[in-house]
Amino acid sequence: MTRPAPAAPDRSAAPAGGPLRGIVLKVLSVCAFVVMATLLKATQTIPAGELVFFRCFFAILPVVAYLAWTRQLRSALHTSRPMGHVLRAFVGVTSMGMGFFALTRLPLPETTAIGYASPLLIVVFSAVLLKERVHVFRWTAVLIGLLGVLIILWPRLTLFSSGAALGADEATGAAASLGAAVFSAFAMMQVRKLVQTERTEAIVIYFFICATVLSLFTIPFGWVMPTPQQAALLIGAGFAGGVGQLLLTSCYRYADMSVIAPFEYVSLLLTIVIGMVVFAEVPTLAMIAGASIIVASGIAVILREHYLGLDRVKAREANTP
Repeated sequence: MTRPAPAAPDRSAAPAGGPLRGIVLKVLSVCAFVVMATLLKATQTIPAGELVFFRCFFAILPVVAYLAWTRQLRSALHTSRPMGHVLRAFVGVTSMGMGFFALTRLPLPETTAIGYASPLLIVVFSAVLLKERVHVFRWTAVLIGLLGVLIILWPRLTLFSSGAALGADEATGAAASLGAAVFSAFAMMQVRKLVQTERTEAIVIYFFICATVLSLFTIPFGWVMPTPQQAALLIGAGFAGGVGQLLLTSCYRYADMSVIAPFEYVSLLLTIVIGMVVFAEVPTLAMIAGASIIVASGIAVILREHYLGLDRVKAREANTP
């Protein structure tokens, strides 16, 4: 998300359909990822490392099928930086595992809203670690957005002092969700380095392969044999994640990032509805207020970066939630 590389796609060579097609593909990708998260949450008792395995292994299948159909599979397997992919996968798996753990402890809308902190954290890390210039407007938007994260987290984190087991679980889930956003930001910084030399499809396919292998190292921490129903949910989640990745990769080819990226926040509305209907999770006032602040700040950062010419299309294409 933070690569100051090509300013914008060449619209003269863009596929037919224009921004509307890009928006539709983006919304469809958001829906696919929400379905993925819903199916994973519905498994209930499956450990986070096992969730990562199923999500990544079965996501490989639709991605490989699509690359083979479009005759891009050979180029997708070419890489000059194998260790870069391993490092990106290690950080990404850590983020994914913490995020999936949070799914088992927190309402679906809360984990989604806290995840929106990742693009804001990228701005912070880019300024501190990469010495990028960040102007007052973006710093203000980022700080306001992080305040929204704090508003969501505060009721949960204060439960650490409670003796209730449920409270402790919720607090741990909140901490894990924030940790997932932090590691996701670091993963995207690694993607930023990879897109300088690697093709988008290579970054995607090698992430899934490496993540699948790395997730196997969590077996000693307590994998369980899924029931037939849980197995179906896990496989479905993997396929949904793979399809979502393909749609995400395609959408930025049709319109500017500033046009498409704000539609990421459609996921908040979807998760609120699904949380209420499927999991009987009623959003709290703190969650709604904090999420609204995060969304407004995120859109402000997106628009400002577009104005400054900091198009991050390739990094977004390669992002794997």
